[in-house]
Amino acid sequence: MGKEIIRTLTIAGLDASGGAGLIADISTFEEFGTYGQAVLTTVVTMDPENWNHQVKGLPLDLLKQQIETILTSDVPIKAMKTGMLGSKEIVELARETIERAKIEKTVIDPVLVCKGTDEVLNPDTAVALRELLMPIAYVATPNIFEAGQMADLPTPKTLAEIEAAAKAIHDRGVQYVVVKGSRHLDPESALDLFYDGKSFEWLAKPKLENPATHGAGCTFAAAITAGLANDLEPLEAVKKAKDYVYIAIKNGFAYNKFVSPVYRPAYKEYR
Repeated sequence: MGKEIIRTLTIAGLDASGGAGLIADISTFEEFGTYGQAVLTTVVTMDPENWNHQVKGLPLDLLKQQIETILTSDVPIKAMKTGMLGSKEIVELARETIERAKIEKTVIDPVLVCKGTDEVLNPDTAVALRELLMPIAYVATPNIFEAGQMADLPTPKTLAEIEAAAKAIHDRGVQYVVVKGSRHLDPESALDLFYDGKSFEWLAKPKLENPATHGAGCTFAAAITAGLANDLEPLEAVKKAKDYVYIAIKNGFAYNKFVSPVYRPAYKEYR
């Protein structure tokens, strides 16, 4: 076979609705032409009556078995991301995997809550993410709430506070910080912040009325990961990922009365 195989990896949870998590990661990896693989950490299901989330973790030994299978390949992993890890022990395992496989292009998406909730799933996980994965992250992609947690600061409420949080996260060792989802701070634009330790760059897209944003954060981080695997420079990867997610949101759909996911194939179909 003449084509180079580009392997990408996600360590993440499964959203049974298909909108976010591992399914969003794998489908995005494939949209970018990479061979995606996954370590399943948790399963998230929803109550059909009110869409309340139930999060159930898998045994740590089963995660280790998944990793052993993935690391047997002779084809190197060019980039990987993390999503919902769920416990301090899984965070530790993620770090061990990164170091063992010598994966340099790591995108840490510090998922701390399920969409539609504001309660941290496990406070110990937040601390472990901040102390164990931020120092070795190539790119970190927190939303505004997660940025406060990773910076160990109050949740930012202004653009200046978001920049301060990004700087604090960078100071922990992250090479490139992307704070996503600042759409409530500008009446006309959906904003994401890119910080490389030297300058802040605000990336803007026109705000869409379409409420189909479920899975946007996971999809964005996965697209950055795939872009890096395809040898894009970090800022270029982030910009392409933002274009990809913008079109996916624009063409999203109502899954039911509770949730509207992004439509990831739209980038190829409608751009």
